[in-house]
Amino acid sequence: METIVFVLMILVCFNFLLKQTFRKWSATIGWTLACSLFIGWAWRYAIEQSKTQIADWLGNPALMLDTSVILTMEISIQMAYALLAVHIKHNYPVRPRTLMAYRFLRWFPGLLIFPVLFSGLVALIFSFPGYSFSAIAWCFAAFIALLIPIGKKLIIRLLPEKELRLELFFLTNALTAILGVIATVNGRTATSGTGEIDWKAFAGVLLIGVTGFFLGVIRYKYKRIPPLLSRSSGKDIRKDADS
Repeated sequence: METIVFVLMILVCFNFLLKQTFRKWSATIGWTLACSLFIGWAWRYAIEQSKTQIADWLGNPALMLDTSVILTMEISIQMAYALLAVHIKHNYPVRPRTLMAYRFLRWFPGLLIFPVLFSGLVALIFSFPGYSFSAIAWCFAAFIALLIPIGKKLIIRLLPEKELRLELFFLTNALTAILGVIATVNGRTATSGTGEIDWKAFAGVLLIGVTGFFLGVIRYKYKRIPPLLSRSSGKDIRKDADS
């Protein structure tokens, strides 16, 4: 469980850095300052945490389900940005409403980065007992202030094509969603398993699938008839004109 949560944190950080590559440097610097100040000011709350309390949070089903809702909402927004960016690139010009939605989604950096930074600060405080808590927090804040711009520049240098970065951004968010489901379920299932097969239900699903397949083929063939007729009539008109 802790390993899955750790991988989720890494993916959240990577998605945050990857999202910065689609934004201007002024916006990146602004969010870098926000993350750094958050870390520098959060040490008073970080010292109140304990490893036992964090373990209780990870084992709390209600809290993990609430976390899954936030995770799903953020991933949906980020994946919508990737799809909308591709749509605008290949279908520009677009409606002003679509362009406004694209700008908002591009501006949204993700809120899960702040809990991840807070958990990293708590881990650092546990790892360096006896040191000044504020010094550890501000050193970590300075590290993050350098990591975000350097990470953005490194990703742009490694992946200069925006389309490739968008595809990677979509896939990493999809992987985050899958791991989020695994982490929130935490070994529990909503229903008990069964070894019996309901053949009537299976036959009904199969019948619906086969019927839908044939209806789709018929609709596809029907939609192709008018273009073919128009092409053939056009050829006949050109033959008459030539004769």
